[in-house]
Amino acid sequence: MPATSVLVVDDSALMRRALKGILTDAGDFEVHTARNGVDALEQLNRLQPDVVTLDINMPEMDGLTCLTKIMQERPTPVVMVSSLTEHNALVTLEALELGAVDYVPKPGGTVSLNIEEVAADLVSKVRGASAARLKRASGLTSRIRAQSQRAAAPPRRKPGAVGTVDLVLIGSSTGGPALLSDLLPQLPGSFGAPVVVAQHIPASFTGALARRLDEICPLRVLEVDRIMTMRRGNIYIGRGNADVVVSRRTDGLIVKSVPAAAEYRWHPSVDRLVASARRYIDPQRLVCALLTGMGDDGATEMTAVKEGGGRTIAEAEETAVVWGMPGELARRGGATVVLPADEIAGLLADWVR
Repeated sequence: MPATSVLVVDDSALMRRALKGILTDAGDFEVHTARNGVDALEQLNRLQPDVVTLDINMPEMDGLTCLTKIMQERPTPVVMVSSLTEHNALVTLEALELGAVDYVPKPGGTVSLNIEEVAADLVSKVRGASAARLKRASGLTSRIRAQSQRAAAPPRRKPGAVGTVDLVLIGSSTGGPALLSDLLPQLPGSFGAPVVVAQHIPASFTGALARRLDEICPLRVLEVDRIMTMRRGNIYIGRGNADVVVSRRTDGLIVKSVPAAAEYRWHPSVDRLVASARRYIDPQRLVCALLTGMGDDGATEMTAVKEGGGRTIAEAEETAVVWGMPGELARRGGATVVLPADEIAGLLADWVR
């Protein structure tokens, strides 16, 4: 099998050497480097790389401008390399909406990171990006236009008897932030159940993601940074680098962030979220959706929800950036229905009506 061609773009010679060394040592990458966005665009058509890793802060042409031009001139899977600052979190989220497939934390910066953990993350995400399905970026204006068109169209009924729903659970990973920015704004302000989202993401990104979604959603979007009593009309985003779980008190269902459990590979863990909800809620009163992402997180517990009489959605392969998590749910027979991304919000609204 031919090696995966990667173009590493960073203005720091030290960082270029470090990233090139990590990928070269993995043994199945052919690595080239560029010193900034202008240099990267000059090499793009000549090298035709399978994947680009792209720094955010560079002279002459920053990463966001370079990404936009890559998607215009030669669409290629891009993994953003970002230091974990609040500003870079916002820029990285914008990059994901513009078409970047994934992101990795840059070694060093404001947070001391173990280089072996960074190396494993980089290799895994570049490999995943090489097989990713690129999605056309959609800006806020086009999302609002599409939402209005869908609202005017007659509802499409899908399988599954409609009954009382206490809670909606959503899991996503690679490609998830961009999809959430498309899907969640389609849920109406009258949506009849709280929503909890487990998106695999660093902790420094979660607050920025919640604020960004809150600006464009009819529902209120909150980061789970404390114990919260869940209310209809709210979407709760699990904090990164931790797990998000459901519990119950005398005043109702609560959601809280807890330390990441070692027995789960990804965090916030979708499986742990769904398992916690099943302890306190009859599966028949649960609705779950498993979206784009590498691996199988969420497939085990969402299958148990379906077997218990609940309703589950797996994103279809034709729209998923990576059909790992939803594909595994479908393969296990754990999906009530498999749907393309643009039909998921409508079905959730029907089921929770």
